[in-house]
Amino acid sequence: MASAPPEHIKCDLAIVGGGLAGGLIALAIARQRPELKIVLIEQEAHFGGNHIWSYFASDIAPEHRWLTAPLVTYGWSGYDVHFPEHSRTLDNIYYTVESERLDWLLKNNLPAASLITGKEVKAVSPRLVVLEGSQRINAGGVIDARGPGDLHHLDCGWQKFTGQLMQLSEPHNLTRPIVMDATVDQHDGYRFVYVLPFGLDKVFVEDTYYSDRPDHDPRRLRQRIAEYADSKGWQVERVLREENGVLPVVMGGDLDDYWASGSGRTAKAGARGAFFHPITSYSLPEAVRLATFVADLPDFDGDKLNMLLKQRAEALWKNGKYYRMLNRMLFRASVSGERYKIFERFYRLKPGLIERFYSGQSTGGDKARILAGKPPVPVGRALKAIQPRKKVRVKGKP
Repeated sequence: MASAPPEHIKCDLAIVGGGLAGGLIALAIARQRPELKIVLIEQEAHFGGNHIWSYFASDIAPEHRWLTAPLVTYGWSGYDVHFPEHSRTLDNIYYTVESERLDWLLKNNLPAASLITGKEVKAVSPRLVVLEGSQRINAGGVIDARGPGDLHHLDCGWQKFTGQLMQLSEPHNLTRPIVMDATVDQHDGYRFVYVLPFGLDKVFVEDTYYSDRPDHDPRRLRQRIAEYADSKGWQVERVLREENGVLPVVMGGDLDDYWASGSGRTAKAGARGAFFHPITSYSLPEAVRLATFVADLPDFDGDKLNMLLKQRAEALWKNGKYYRMLNRMLFRASVSGERYKIFERFYRLKPGLIERFYSGQSTGGDKARILAGKPPVPVGRALKAIQPRKKVRVKGKP
């Protein structure tokens, strides 16, 4: 006797990938368009992965903060940076979001029928998602948010990191985050330590590198994190969580080829659609902007979605031209081990300029000011690095 055919699902919008980008789109639509049926598909057992995301208050427009406010688990009224010859405290409010919070919000704001976990996606198209076991989801439109496409189409440096949330035996005595501590020994390009104080006796420490290579050795980075904690006099009782990652820092490439590599003519979000900051590689601000944009669309036709989201990706790519040039100076003009000097110089600039830079909204005056004066890299190498490579040649990807 033949078995019954798998259940087929019909919906207005199917979102493939339940990480930050896909999850925010789902939350925005659930809030703004509750009459629509959406389906969010995640291969893992829970949404959000294993991540800690952070952002500055100035990264999010006031009219969009309704989406981020429920996500915040910690916030601070300022942050510090430390370099060999310069330290500074800046007043911009800094927030952190934990993946467990995203998972909880999705499960408490969307009906259970809208959430699919633990299912591998076999194929996507503008109006169809095929899951393992031949289960089909027929949708008015589909958005693919499953992580990066083929990074060989982009000319990349790499931001790689290992972060640990540690339970300490005594209070850490920190009152605000350290966004960059570059007083540490320099390895593998530019190294800095990122520190978030959680409560009185928990601290998240991340060892981060702007490197020419995507290879990542968590074992070595764990040792350096332990050494950093020891240098601060922190007694670590246990590690509560660990996060590892390798993110592209884009210097150039072909956006059309990259977009097509993700899933052809299907609309894309997050890293798959190149919706991330060109220099920091962080995606939360762009994920918020895209989620609110999608939620306001009059309909979710698959072909229109692809066209509209591709247009937004193209506009972001055009706006990122200046930042990609700065990346080329960082990776190709600076001397290895001295890249920290670029950031040390940058953090001497005015707070408003720094805020606009991180939100990806630098003015023409900001761009001129960043480049003004004596460069912290050899002039000849800087002039050579300004020009993008005609053909992308990336030796590896994470």
